Amino acid sequence: MKWPQDADGWPLRQYSRMVLHRPHRWHVQEAGTGDTLLLIHGAGGATQSWRHLFPLLMQTYHVVAVDLPGQGFTQIGAQQRCGLDHMAEDLLSLVRHEGWQPTALIGHSAGAAIALRMVELGLRPKTVIGINAALGNFKGVAGWLFPAMAKLLAITPFSASLFAGSTTRSSVKNLLAGTGSPLDEQGQALYYRLAKDSRHVDATLSMMAQWSLDGLLGRLSKIDTDVHLITGTQDKAVPPETSADAAKKLPHATLHSLSDVGHLAHEENPEEVAALIRDILQ
Repeated sequence: MKWPQDADGWPLRQYSRMVLHRPHRWHVQEAGTGDTLLLIHGAGGATQSWRHLFPLLMQTYHVVAVDLPGQGFTQIGAQQRCGLDHMAEDLLSLVRHEGWQPTALIGHSAGAAIALRMVELGLRPKTVIGINAALGNFKGVAGWLFPAMAKLLAITPFSASLFAGSTTRSSVKNLLAGTGSPLDEQGQALYYRLAKDSRHVDATLSMMAQWSLDGLLGRLSKIDTDVHLITGTQDKAVPPETSADAAKKLPHATLHSLSDVGHLAHEENPEEVAALIRDILQ
């Protein structure tokens, strides 16, 4: 999507600005005072994923949310830099360029993996908080089939346009319900806007194609930062067992379970998630 042409009705746009820091032109939302919290969305999302949680946290914290390269309103500058290592490197570079010193990194799904990789690269938050953290590989045939399909689609001309063009409101509604998080009409409409944008879809496919967790998963035992993993009992996209398995490898991990919410727990019940985050940070 293009800023500001496509920004009408975008949540919290009053806190938005664009930051040119190579190789990307980043969309940043920033507000509040106090300790800094950096919010990192998952694959296929954008800052809209934090539309409810952000205002709750900014009451007591300095909150920063960023669109990942090519997703949302961030304009990608290097298509080959959509994997875990490159995105963590580029986001860390942006953090240092802006002078942010996050007390906590809060990552949803794949965003949690990016947060942990940023810690490995030298960022020193007091805490990493993962919300339904995607810290496991697909199992069985899906382990090689899904990444291979993503790579094929990412290099196939017009595949992103075809995906975006064929997306319907009904298909987005069904996709969200399939994660265990049947969002309200506003939430569905925002994901529909993202799914209809070929640039966003292309960047998401590139992220999937370039994504590899093997290195990070093999080094979890060496991460000495406090890590809190929040799971939703109804998550159908990343089973709670994924966080439980990761917690066994992380030296300083704590598990938290939220009832009756799915993969997008922070969008379904932001008040409960915000309260838990405040408790963790106290």
